[in-house]
Amino acid sequence: MKELLQKMGVTTAIFDLDGTLIDNNAFHLQSWKQYLKEIGKQISEEEYKKNINGRTNKDAIEYIYGRKMSADEAMIYTLEKEAIYRSLYQPYIQPVAGLLQLLQTLHQLNVPMAIATSGIPVNIEFMFQHIPIKQYFKEIVHSAHIKKGKPDPEIYLKTAELLQVKPDQCLVFEDAVVGVQAAKKAGMKVIAVTTTHTAEELKEADKIITDYTVLL
Repeated sequence: MKELLQKMGVTTAIFDLDGTLIDNNAFHLQSWKQYLKEIGKQISEEEYKKNINGRTNKDAIEYIYGRKMSADEAMIYTLEKEAIYRSLYQPYIQPVAGLLQLLQTLHQLNVPMAIATSGIPVNIEFMFQHIPIKQYFKEIVHSAHIKKGKPDPEIYLKTAELLQVKPDQCLVFEDAVVGVQAAKKAGMKVIAVTTTHTAEELKEADKIITDYTVLL
């Protein structure tokens, strides 16, 4: 891992959460389908990947309902949907293969780490309750900290600022196409994980992996 960091010219690691730390997007899709069924709507996997995966809940809810909303109104719908997600995923929650070893390796190399996620605090805490990795991250940036969701680079630029590093010193781990686009727009290197999208869909990334075991 040390050699890869040197080759890419980076000193800092930033992780997306959904689909990157935990392989949970199938459960997000399932929970969206259940939520939408209750309001008489449907969504396909392709539509989910194109318009919802990687985006903030507010952007996703506005897409679903086809109109702009206040943050407070969107959060009402968000909390309903995310409660379904946590109920569905709790029996199955686990890290992406190799993640725990990767985090420990980066920690031993004194690489500062952060999370930059489009998700909401309750889901972040839900993950930490089941996967005890919170101690590895110096900063946790989420949807409430930004005005523009991915593919806008705001969340990654803000994370670099909080870590007090230049964007070109950052290596981002992502699973979503819009996340890869956001990180590249921020001037960062990107390793994409094919938990949700195909390698072809993630081709803008600097490196593409199936899981973290290939980096160890």
